[in-house]
Formats: sequence, C-alpha cells, structure tokens
Amino acid sequence: MEQKKKSKFRETVESLVVALLVALAIRSFLAEPFKIPSSSMFPTLLIGDHIFVNKFVYGLRIPFTKIRVWDGRDPLRGEVIIFLYPQDESKDFIKRVVGLPGDRIQVQGHAVSINGSKIETEPLDLQLEASDETYLNVPGEVPYRRITKFEDWKQFVFYRETVGEVKHIDQYSRFFEREDFEATVPEGHYFVMGDNRDFSSDSREWGFVPRPNIKGRAMFVWLSINNEKLGIRIHRFGKWIY
Repeated sequence: MEQKKKSKFRETVESLVVALLVALAIRSFLAEPFKIPSSSMFPTLLIGDHIFVNKFVYGLRIPFTKIRVWDGRDPLRGEVIIFLYPQDESKDFIKRVVGLPGDRIQVQGHAVSINGSKIETEPLDLQLEASDETYLNVPGEVPYRRITKFEDWKQFVFYRETVGEVKHIDQYSRFFEREDFEATVPEGHYFVMGDNRDFSSDSREWGFVPRPNIKGRAMFVWLSINNEKLGIRIHRFGKWIY
C-alpha cells in the first residue's frame, strides 16, 4: 500500500515537472506574456492590457540571450514588436515598425515619409457609441469597427494609417507637436514609433532597434485591467493587434 502511495506521489511530481518544462519551453521559444505599462501605443493598446507575443516568427533565441539558433523572417513595416530597449536591455519596449534597414525617414508634423513617399493616412472623426459609451466608433470599420474609449480622448486627432500591408489607428495631440525628424535607418536596425505619436519615447528620441534585440511580434490581448477603476475590461479579451 505504501509503495502504491509513493508511486502515485512520484507520478504527480513527474507530471508537474513535465508541465513546468513544457510551460518554460513555450515561454522561451514560442509565446510570452507582456503587460502594457504606458500610453505610448494608445489607442491600439491601453495601459493594463496583457498581450501574448509570438517569439517564433522572427526566429528562435537561446533563453536569456540574444543568440538565435534559427533566424526566422525579418520584421515587416507596420508590425507591432517587442524588443530589448537599446539603452537599457533589462527593459522590454513595444512599438510599431515604420522604417526598415536603409530607409530614409522623415517626420514633419502629422506626416511620416519613407524614402520620399508619404505614408497613406485618412483623418478619422471618432464619436462615442450611442448604445455603449465604453466605445468610440471608427468610420469605415478598418481595422476595427470601434475602439475602447480612454480618458482625455477628445484632446487627440485620429488617423487611419497604412504602413506596409497594415492598417492601424494612431493619434496626435491637438495642443502639442514634436520637432521634425529625419534620418536614415542603419543596416541591421529598425525605426519604430508608438501609435500615440506625440507622447511616445521611440526611435525619434533614442535611436534605432538592432535586429538582435527584437524578441517577437505582438499577437492579441488575453487580459485587460483598468488600473484606475480597478476593473477588468472583458470586452478587450481576444482583441487582435494590428
């Protein structure tokens, strides 16, 4: 009887160890959770959004290093990426890829140009949804039919922007404008910006992202917590990130 108890205990321990190893392998090589800490990706991502990151798409890395055992593909324009902050690699940042290696980038007011061609934008007149003021309606319904309302949203102007093959929504302050920017992206590096264009610490401020620093592509929101109201934004669960 005691032998059976020991065998059952051993089986339980072995099952837990295997489950832990599988979870660690998935987190290290395939997908990793990430919490949005700031407003730099408004309105696409809100503070308190918890997302999953696809770590496989850009190649497999040895855990806790920047060494890749398989390169995967390179990031594309418009993709939202997680990367090691170049000025402090103990921190993870999230931004949108705008410029690829060799691109000439110009940012003048609300206009962003790549190699002399202005990125396609369309002004959006967002309005509160009449039946549910949790949301702002998006004209044209691309990439979303509606987005989550956030505090002070009336202080911004919104655009539907097309970067590469990706359509997304970004915003600029009505009352503040950043200085113009112009630079050429070095080989092996990427130019990134936040969707909250006037309130984002990004490549315009601290430079370019080296390819080895890129950890993965943002996929979807799996949990969203409103820290100010101490509530859960259930409606954001499963929201795909464009």
